[in-house]
Amino acid sequence: MPAAAQLQTKATPVVTTPHVRAELVAHAPDGVAPGADVWVGLQITHQPEWHTYWKNAGDSGLPTELTWKLPPGMVAGDIAWPVPKKIPIGSLANYGYEHTVLLPVQLNISRDFKPAAALAGASGIDIRLKASWLVCRKECIPEEGDFALTLPPQGSTALHKADFDAAFAAQPVPLAQPGTIAVADKVLNVRIDGLPPAARGKTLDFFPETAEVIHTGAVSGKDWAQAWDGESWTATIPLAEQRSASPSQMPVVVALAEADRRDGAPIAWRAEAPVAGSWPATAAPAQVSPALQAALEANTAAPLPAPAAGLLMALLMALLGGLLLNLMPCVFPVLAIKILGFASQAGDRRGQRSAGLAYTAGVMATFLALGGTMLALRAAGEQMGWGFQLQSPAVIAALAALFTVMGLNLAGMFEFGLLAPRSLCAAQAKHPMANDFLSGVLAVVIASPCTAPFMGASMGFAIGMPAPQALMLFAALGLGLALPYLVAGFVPAVSRLLPRPGPWMQTLRRVLAFPMFATVAWLVWVLGQQSGIDGAGALLGLLVALAAVVWSFTLRGRTRWVLASVLVACTAALLLSIGGNIVRTVEPAAVASGARWQPWSASRVTELNAAGRPVFVDFTAAWCVTCQYNKKATLADADLLAEFDARQVVLLRADWTRQDPAITAALTALGRSGVPVYVLQAPGKAPVVLTEILRKDEVRAALARL
Repeated sequence: MPAAAQLQTKATPVVTTPHVRAELVAHAPDGVAPGADVWVGLQITHQPEWHTYWKNAGDSGLPTELTWKLPPGMVAGDIAWPVPKKIPIGSLANYGYEHTVLLPVQLNISRDFKPAAALAGASGIDIRLKASWLVCRKECIPEEGDFALTLPPQGSTALHKADFDAAFAAQPVPLAQPGTIAVADKVLNVRIDGLPPAARGKTLDFFPETAEVIHTGAVSGKDWAQAWDGESWTATIPLAEQRSASPSQMPVVVALAEADRRDGAPIAWRAEAPVAGSWPATAAPAQVSPALQAALEANTAAPLPAPAAGLLMALLMALLGGLLLNLMPCVFPVLAIKILGFASQAGDRRGQRSAGLAYTAGVMATFLALGGTMLALRAAGEQMGWGFQLQSPAVIAALAALFTVMGLNLAGMFEFGLLAPRSLCAAQAKHPMANDFLSGVLAVVIASPCTAPFMGASMGFAIGMPAPQALMLFAALGLGLALPYLVAGFVPAVSRLLPRPGPWMQTLRRVLAFPMFATVAWLVWVLGQQSGIDGAGALLGLLVALAAVVWSFTLRGRTRWVLASVLVACTAALLLSIGGNIVRTVEPAAVASGARWQPWSASRVTELNAAGRPVFVDFTAAWCVTCQYNKKATLADADLLAEFDARQVVLLRADWTRQDPAITAALTALGRSGVPVYVLQAPGKAPVVLTEILRKDEVRAALARL
């Protein structure tokens, strides 16, 4: 879920977050009937200093989006956007809303709409809304909410009449005359005709509905000037340095300054102005691949086909990345058990081959399942990347419980046969390949926090490819991870390198319990980053209760069942009382203004680049073991940090521990779909993406090229 999600889990009219209160409201003075005037809208009340965005967000930000689910015969129109305000941020500016704003939407009701059919036995007509918005102060947090509202089929619904009246009064009035816009060198010469006498001679604010065309942060001066030519308002407005659109027609809004506005009188006007002249050439961002750029501009989930040579190279990189994934520390606990299993089958060539094939099938099937799920969610509009399942506290808790049980088994507390029904044990003995398949599944689940060399680029390449080719890359990753064990099963020379079975295997089995418990400790720490100290404490308490339940099943006689029943009941009660702490979302700890590492945001990068400052961005997550290794081994090096300071590089950290669509979008633009990713970006230059296993000399070489 987004970085700061709603506190409610059930759809209601109101969703409250630490930053806004959002409410679905309605205005139906004549009831809900064919031809009736029915309005609904999302009313957002912001905490002090926080804001959300207009349809054109300005230099950064995202507009609020509304997705409706309505009864048959009802269709929602577009948002009737109230006039925004200009929000300066250094040399940049955004367009948005502070305090309280209502975004009205008219419901168009068809002539054959039948209120009785829409009721379907309910007491009213259900209106449902899924909304997403970006709320910002100095930092930006994506939020979303599911809303539900029931409208009576007859009678007035006018509780929020004053709010809708204020929103209607804040909308721009269409002008009969379109006005003109002329492109001249690096400026726009704007002329708006037909403004009423009340506006003449006043200083007006200018809001283009087309994004990324003008220099939003420009202030009055030699480059940004406005004047009145009789009854016509004129302005000279500089073009954006990184313009991304060349429209032939520009809808624009001009508005009175707040001090000149009067109750009951229009405050803004809208013109559809044709554009004359030739736009200066624009350059596509160098850091985005042509296929990805085309897909982003088309706003479609159907990517361009990859050239054959590029696909073969990506497949090779994926195979090597999967092979190197065996060396990553997060995979070690499962792979060590797998080696132990191979050693126990020494001399059984058929058993080793079957085990290798089953393990490979489990690995590849899980890679394909995770990859397919990620691609499907992205196609549906969700911002997902590799490792998305570990952004869920519930998944983290389930894995911690699984590894606790596995560790207790390896330590000798119990054998799975003591806990499982005899029929299941018989099936396990009859079909041992199921164990090998499941060990492959578990290996991939645990490997997902790691990104090996070559792996990040190949998965990022998969995002810009059609689904069949992208799934081929995930299959290649799985084949690479399973390849050593597949080879060991079919090449006798390799299997002979494994030691013969003996008493040492029991000792090694006990030793392997400790990596399992270390993995549990790491998972509890990851959960603490997501759900806070209360969530981590709740998980630890439940794991202790789980261990007690497992121990009770090792007893004999009637005591076993009595004690086990009591402990299971206590564990269930504990889960109900404190389990909610595990899945709750907490705000990340505030970072001091003077701290070396500052939180990342797209607007912060733009602001620093506009000020001439280079930035180094660490895209990381608490569940990414490779990220933690790089932090300790490279990014904490005092000499390297001194070089960053000497070159005035600002260090930003993009924490992807929780799902964050803004970070996912930034990774996608860089051709990546997982972490770690390290980017050095200087003003006016393409970003430099460094390798996943970060080396000090690599960072120094990149700094030397600034």
